[in-house]
Amino acid sequence: MSDPTLPPSGRGYLAIPGPSVMPEAVLNAMHRPAPNIYAGELPEMMPGITADLKRVARTDGHVAIYISNGHGVWEAALANVIAPGDQVLVPATGHFAHGWAGMARGLGAEAQVIDFGKSAPMDPERVAEVLRNDTAGRIKAVLAVHVDTSSSVLNDIAALRQAIDSTGHPALLMADCIASLGCDVFEMDAWGVDVMVTGCQKGLMVPPGMGFVFFNDKAAQVRAAMPRVSTYWDWTPRANATDFWQYWNGTAPTHHLYGLRAALDLIHAEGMEAVWARHHLLARAIWAACDAWGAGGPLRLNIADPVHRSRAVTSLHLDPPQATQLRDWTESNLGLTLGIGLGMADSKDPDWHGHFRLGHMGHVNGHMIMGLLGGMEAGMKALKIPQGDGALSAAAGVIAGI
Repeated sequence: MSDPTLPPSGRGYLAIPGPSVMPEAVLNAMHRPAPNIYAGELPEMMPGITADLKRVARTDGHVAIYISNGHGVWEAALANVIAPGDQVLVPATGHFAHGWAGMARGLGAEAQVIDFGKSAPMDPERVAEVLRNDTAGRIKAVLAVHVDTSSSVLNDIAALRQAIDSTGHPALLMADCIASLGCDVFEMDAWGVDVMVTGCQKGLMVPPGMGFVFFNDKAAQVRAAMPRVSTYWDWTPRANATDFWQYWNGTAPTHHLYGLRAALDLIHAEGMEAVWARHHLLARAIWAACDAWGAGGPLRLNIADPVHRSRAVTSLHLDPPQATQLRDWTESNLGLTLGIGLGMADSKDPDWHGHFRLGHMGHVNGHMIMGLLGGMEAGMKALKIPQGDGALSAAAGVIAGI
C-alpha cells in the first residue's frame, strides 16, 4: 500500500456555517410532486407554519416570509421602516454588519458604522453614546448582528436594548439572526427586539431559498407612516394574508414549505431549550479540542472569551497557508468540507489562507462533531501542522459530561 491517501466515499459532511446539514425528514418531505397552490394541504399548512416560526423566534409579533436569502430579508426589513435620507447606526463585529450597512446605503439611507473589529463583541455603551448625541432624532434604527457568521462573535442583544432604552432614543432595534436562530439563545420579545431577520438554511435546516422578517407592533407603526414601500417587499400583506398567494406576492416556494414544516416539527419535538443546550454542549466540545491543539501549535480561536462565542459557528486561525491546506486535505481525503475564512482576510492574508470556520448548527449531534474534530486532527497530522495533544479526549470529555 504505497499510496496513503483516502479517496472520499460514503456520505460527505458539509461542516460549513450554512447551508447546514439537512435532516432526512426535511429531504423526504420535499421529495414529492408539485402541489396545488390554490387549495388543499399547502394553504392549510400556513397558519401552523407561521405560528411555529414565532415559537422559534420567541415572539407574539408578526412574521413575513420571502423567497430570498439573508441579503433579501436585509433589504425587506429596511424597505419597510427606512426611507431615503434616514440614518441607521450599525455596530459592526464582522463582515456581515458591514454588508447590512451597505444595503442601507444602497436604499438611500445614511449608515454610521461603529467598528469593533473582528474579534470582540460590540460595546452597548458606545452605541448609547452615539444615540445620546443624536438630539435631532435622525437615527431611525440600530442594525445589530446577533452572530456574525464570519467572525463568530456573539453579541449581547438584550444589553444593547437596555443601552438604547437608557437614552430615551426612539430608534428601532433590528437584529440579524441569520446564523443564530435555532442555535444560540434568542428571545425576541423578552429582549425588546423590534425587527429580526433570518434565513431558512442554517438553524432551520432547510435548503437556501426562504427568508423571514419578524416585527412587532412598534415597527408596524413605523411601516404605516412610511410614504411608500415597494409592493414586493411590503411586509403588511404577507404578515396579514387571507389568501395563500398574499404570503408570497405570487407563487409560493412550495417544496421549501414542506421541508420547513418537517424542520419545525423536529425543532419543537426536541424543544427550544433542549436545542439551545445541545448546541451549547457541542460548541464547548469544539472549543475544548481547539484549546488543546492550540496549546502546542498555531491554531487559535478567533474569540478569546467563551461568553462571546457563537454556539453555531466557530472562526479559527492558523498560520497562512495552513488553513487553506487543511480545508483542501480534509475535503479531498475525507469528504469533510470546512468553511472558508469569509470576511476575515486582511492585507497580510488576502486569500483567507490563515482563516477557516466550522459550522455546527442545526442537524448536528455528538458523533458528527467528534467526526469533524477527528478529521481535522488527521488533516493536521498529515500536513505536519504543530498541535497540542489530547484534543479529541478533551472534546469527548465535554460530550460525556466529565
